[in-house]
Amino acid sequence: MSAPHLPKVAGIDPVVPVSTHTAAPTEGVPSAPGAFIQDRLAGWVSDLTTLHELTERLAGTGTLDSALHELLGAGAALVGAARGLLVLDPADGAGPSRTIGLGLAHAELGHIETVPRSATAYGRFLDGLPDTDGPLASPDILQDAGLDPRCREVAARLGYAASYTQPLTAGTAGRLGAAVWLYDEPAEPLERQRHLVGVYARYAAEHLARLLELERARADAAVIAEELLPSRLPRVPGVRLASRHLAGPEGGGHWYDALTLPDDALGLAVGSAGGSGPAALAAMGRLRAGLRAYAVMEGEDPVAVLSDLELLLRLTEPASAATALYAYCEPARRTLLLAGAGHTPPLVTGERRTEFVETALSAPLGMLSCWEAPSVEFTPLPGETVLLYTDGLLRRTGDTRDRAFARLRSAAAGIPKALRRDPGDVADHVLRALPPDGRARGAGDEDVALLAVRFD
Repeated sequence: MSAPHLPKVAGIDPVVPVSTHTAAPTEGVPSAPGAFIQDRLAGWVSDLTTLHELTERLAGTGTLDSALHELLGAGAALVGAARGLLVLDPADGAGPSRTIGLGLAHAELGHIETVPRSATAYGRFLDGLPDTDGPLASPDILQDAGLDPRCREVAARLGYAASYTQPLTAGTAGRLGAAVWLYDEPAEPLERQRHLVGVYARYAAEHLARLLELERARADAAVIAEELLPSRLPRVPGVRLASRHLAGPEGGGHWYDALTLPDDALGLAVGSAGGSGPAALAAMGRLRAGLRAYAVMEGEDPVAVLSDLELLLRLTEPASAATALYAYCEPARRTLLLAGAGHTPPLVTGERRTEFVETALSAPLGMLSCWEAPSVEFTPLPGETVLLYTDGLLRRTGDTRDRAFARLRSAAAGIPKALRRDPGDVADHVLRALPPDGRARGAGDEDVALLAVRFD
């Protein structure tokens, strides 16, 4: 008859060979308590060093997603597991809610989520059921008759045989979520491992709570920024418009605008207010509103519009500075009359040319006692697109300013012919191609406002 199956303990092999020889008695040999104490102290120092390294790495994460992945991976190392998942579901219901995996594909996470929530340890904790505040080990899922059959079915399909669940609770935020680590064979963490992952989880939960609050604030700032920008762009024969706005983590004051003027003309503008956060958003709203008013009154004279805006900024926010570019567009004549205040030059791109529109050098608004610079008239060719953008687009490249301009020009010159017919496709191509290292659109820490104007 075969020997009975013994459950594993993480880090320890339960099958220990037994010697056939009997050791001679060690009578008269004194014990060495000092060596035992030294071993214990060495173990404690090692544990503290490990916790210090892991918490330092976690503290270095600046976004919620990066912190969640770091926590899940560090916990797996502490409990000796190869796979796992982390469910973020704040108790206040304000979100965000998400599930991430370690060593699990998206489809495998989907299989796990088919298990009724009330049948899982993390689900019962997140639902606030009684007696679910502490960690829970399931050392042998396939042999546990008390588990929901669906739990065993999914475990068998995905090839894990044991799990360990660690709740994540912060003192101020309450229940945040739970981490679950999965073992390929029957196993459970040692008491020492449970203690280490518990200490780490308490620190991690407080860090997650801070990042969660920051992400919510950023989301609120992004909503406010979008509300301050035009809800739709005007339609005027002869041109087509498209806009893109990418908000950085801190919520900067970059903006764009387009408004109809008498005689089928258009007023086009981009700009940025200094700083970040709520103050920059408020300044952005005031600048855009002021420019709109001045454009309606004297929009055919860009220099007068920016001069009035300079006076407004100096009187209402004397310690602030801003950049802006305003263009008076006559689609019927296919002309742009523009002036800039410390702003990046527009870029015109078409099948025959891709070049920057030369504008007069000028200081930003709020930097001089009286702002004035000559305007520039420009005539795009049929089928060309003029890009008005803020300098956040250049800073997202991480390059020097000269190299960033070169990369922007190269990205615009490389637009496929099929995409040049639509200004939205032109803007999207530039945003995709410009960030370094193949980063996706929207990556980076800088605010970007982009207005694409295609002339038919």
